[in-house]
Amino acid sequence: MHSAPTSRSGGGIVSVLAVAGIVGSLMQTLVVPLIGELPRLLGAGAADTSWVITATLLVGAVATPVVGKLGDLYGKRRMMLACSVPLIAGSVVCALAGSLIPMIVGRGLQGLGVGMIPLGVSALRDLLPPQRVGPAIALMSSSMGIGGALGLPISAAVAEYADWRMLFWGSAALSVLVAVLIWLLVPATPAHGRGRLDVTGALGLGIALVCLLLGVSKGAGWGWGSGTTLGLLGTAVVVLLLWGLWELRALDPLVDLRTTARPQVLLTNLASILVGFAMYAQSLVVIQILQLPEATGYGLGQSMLAAGLWLAPSGLMMMAVSAPGARLSAARGPKTSLFAGALIIALGYGAAFGLMGSAWGLMIASSVGNIGVGLAYGAMPALIMSAVPQSETASANSFNTLMRSIGTSVSAAVVGVILSQLTVTMGGHVLPSESGFRTALLVGCGVALAAALVTLALPKPRHPAESAPSPIRPPAAVPAPAASSSAVPVPVSPVPVAPAEPPVTQVWPPVPVRIGHEELGPWRDAFRPPAQIPAPHPDDAGLRAENATLRTENAELRAANTDLRAENDELRKDLDVLMRGLSAWVHNLAQKTG
Repeated sequence: MHSAPTSRSGGGIVSVLAVAGIVGSLMQTLVVPLIGELPRLLGAGAADTSWVITATLLVGAVATPVVGKLGDLYGKRRMMLACSVPLIAGSVVCALAGSLIPMIVGRGLQGLGVGMIPLGVSALRDLLPPQRVGPAIALMSSSMGIGGALGLPISAAVAEYADWRMLFWGSAALSVLVAVLIWLLVPATPAHGRGRLDVTGALGLGIALVCLLLGVSKGAGWGWGSGTTLGLLGTAVVVLLLWGLWELRALDPLVDLRTTARPQVLLTNLASILVGFAMYAQSLVVIQILQLPEATGYGLGQSMLAAGLWLAPSGLMMMAVSAPGARLSAARGPKTSLFAGALIIALGYGAAFGLMGSAWGLMIASSVGNIGVGLAYGAMPALIMSAVPQSETASANSFNTLMRSIGTSVSAAVVGVILSQLTVTMGGHVLPSESGFRTALLVGCGVALAAALVTLALPKPRHPAESAPSPIRPPAAVPAPAASSSAVPVPVSPVPVAPAEPPVTQVWPPVPVRIGHEELGPWRDAFRPPAQIPAPHPDDAGLRAENATLRTENAELRAANTDLRAENDELRKDLDVLMRGLSAWVHNLAQKTG
């Protein structure tokens, strides 16, 4: 039976995990408004202070697959609580930092908290009944975009109107709140994995990722043809090859590459890289156009706070699309949702290409693009978890999250190269040109279309009965039938049985066979020839009791479904009120800024 909790509210579990996802993703954009001020605040150069962002990226990328594997081995709730500790400690260290080194250390500790997001997505499979897993995954996945979109205006407002240290004290308070909520409301999750952590594999993957992401993120500043950049990228390739050979031979690999090589998992991860690229490229282009001075002819002259507020609705759209996306995945499969999401992202790029002359136009384009991101991000975990065993869900989801991070890192590098090559000079300053922005938008649109093509190559979903292995039955002693033209022939087991051995008797009712969330008991014999069906045991009280239990559970599931619909209607009404208020507020802001 499914291991869904019965004593705690499923809605409470989903809400807590969604908040954890928002807080984890919030750490990515927390210091963006401070980038220009960090050299003055920390007494260091601009190149050195860029490590405040890079440290979180590198530590999060290295820690995510390791934390996912530990979640499979020791339980996902336990590891989510463990991730909250460095998140809290890192926030406190940053709040107290007065120089560069403590700030980088604190930001690195915050990067360890990013692992809570894939752990939360994987825990939903263990904690919720089957009919609620899809909508919950979609909401949890959308929380990542919501945290990133809302984090920018919140951070900008705090940095502009309060002490910058309040950003980190606030993140520390939120992290403590998340840890307490997980402790109180999220039940313990079973440890499905076996074996132990592959320390050698973790070190090898960590070295390869650090070299790869460092070369990609710093290549523009160091020079793409410099020895440092080429050496890092070359080292990453060599170490990745050696790491792959080690993982194929390890008894308890960090990442099961054979499972990762399955077409559905492999193509989903490839699509994740492309979707991550497309999502981040649009964000990079839109935020810069909003903030460039109007004297350029294409910049909109918005402040950091105003630009963040213009982009805030796009994050809310990701939450709004989570429920419809889950229904689409339930009706047509997550492959359809991922394909539709990629096409909508491309449509968002097209809208940005035509509406980049106004702030409201960019808000619409960004919202359209994030609708596609919400659909795609909600479908990816479902595709991954349907193709891997339950003992590897956290590890597989963490690896998928890593693929998205690689996509965003490559996106930053590619967009940076495009905008640095296509520039204009105004007032002694070199700025990205309008043609550079349009070229970046075209590249992002092409990548989104490539993600849609990759999605088309995903294998068609199979019916659970087709993918389940046939139960192995022991050979039963069957008396020889009398010679008759109407007799049903009975197949004889090809395995020879010694005459001295006692015959193996058939147990009735048969042991149920797990197929997804369904169980097949005696009904698996419904289409077998009558001569092959063993006679039922006279005492079938146990079967009647099991049937009564299933009826009771079915009634409970119907009641839970009714409650879920009522909650969904209430949330939809609240969201409608919120969106109308936000639209009116943005309209008033546009009139004031105009």
